[in-house]
Amino acid sequence: MASKNDPGWFESGGAAVRPEWIDYNGHMNVGYYLVAFDQATEALCAHLGVGEAYRRKADASMFVLEAHVTYDQEVREGAPLMFRTRIVDHDAKRIHLFHRMFHAEEGYLAATNELMCMHVDLAARRSAPFPPDVVERVREAAIVHAGDIPSTDINRRIAIRRG
Repeated sequence: MASKNDPGWFESGGAAVRPEWIDYNGHMNVGYYLVAFDQATEALCAHLGVGEAYRRKADASMFVLEAHVTYDQEVREGAPLMFRTRIVDHDAKRIHLFHRMFHAEEGYLAATNELMCMHVDLAARRSAPFPPDVVERVREAAIVHAGDIPSTDINRRIAIRRG
């Protein structure tokens, strides 16, 4: 079971559920989960040295290629959120991430977000290898983040399971 205190996870920030994120069901709308998770992705990118300042300096950035979200328990207006992130895998151009969103006070797992991110040369608008210093930071972070994520949480696919 997921815990907000699992070792090996990067503390990737927090947020509060804003009034404009609430839908007519009285809980956070599905689209705003990605907005909230994007804040966690940005925190990790800044930690790795590939955030907004890097984009301006290097004319390169991270793009998301694929995203999967699970909605485990609803969150409502004003709920404090916290995020934990783990680097699942990486290569010369990509980082595979897994985020967990928790209710910061009650501690329950609210949602997960699995991402495949690609390093992109913005001038060419094409994928490009990370610079050596970034590769080293990603490698070091991946070691710190090493650990198992249950197979039921990661590499999921959508399907109706039939008996």
